Amino acid sequence: MDHLWAPWRMAYIENGGTTDKGCIFCSKAAEQRDDENLILYRGRQCFVIMNLFPYNNGHLMIAPYNHVPSIEDLDTETLAEMMASAQKCLAAIREAMHPNGYNMGINQGMVAGAGIADHVHFHIVPRWNGDTNFMPVLANVKVMPELLADTYAKIRAQLLPLFATP
Repeated sequence: MDHLWAPWRMAYIENGGTTDKGCIFCSKAAEQRDDENLILYRGRQCFVIMNLFPYNNGHLMIAPYNHVPSIEDLDTETLAEMMASAQKCLAAIREAMHPNGYNMGINQGMVAGAGIADHVHFHIVPRWNGDTNFMPVLANVKVMPELLADTYAKIRAQLLPLFATP
C-alpha cells in the first residue's frame, strides 16, 4: 500500500480548520510578507491571496481590507474592485495553469460553508476535466499535484502585468 504524506494538513485539522488566531485576512494583509503569506496582489480596497488549504491547485480568495461579514456591508467601489480583480485572476490562472473551468463564489455565513464567516471573501477555484477521482471518495483524501509555492509563482507572474495595465 502506498501512503500519501501531507503533514501540513495536521495543523489545519487540529485547530478546527485554521492555523491562525484571529482573522487571517486582517492579519495577513497587515503584514508585509506577501510571498510568505501567498498574497498575489494588493489593490486599494481588496487583495488577492492563495488559499493555504486549497480545494484545488490555484485556489484563490479575494478579500476586502474591511473586516465585514457580508457583501451588503461593502461599498460599491470595493465590490467593483473585487469583481475587476476576479476578472484579472481568471485571466492569470488561465494563462498559468490552463484549467477547463472554475468554481467561483462567496460562502456567506457558517451555515453556507464559510470557514471564516466574519470576513467576507470571494473564492476562485480552477477545475480540470477529471480533477476529481477515486481518492476523495474512497480515502477522503484530495491529491494536490503541485506545491503551493510553485502555483503561487506561476499565477503571480501572469497576474501582476494584468494589474499594471489600466
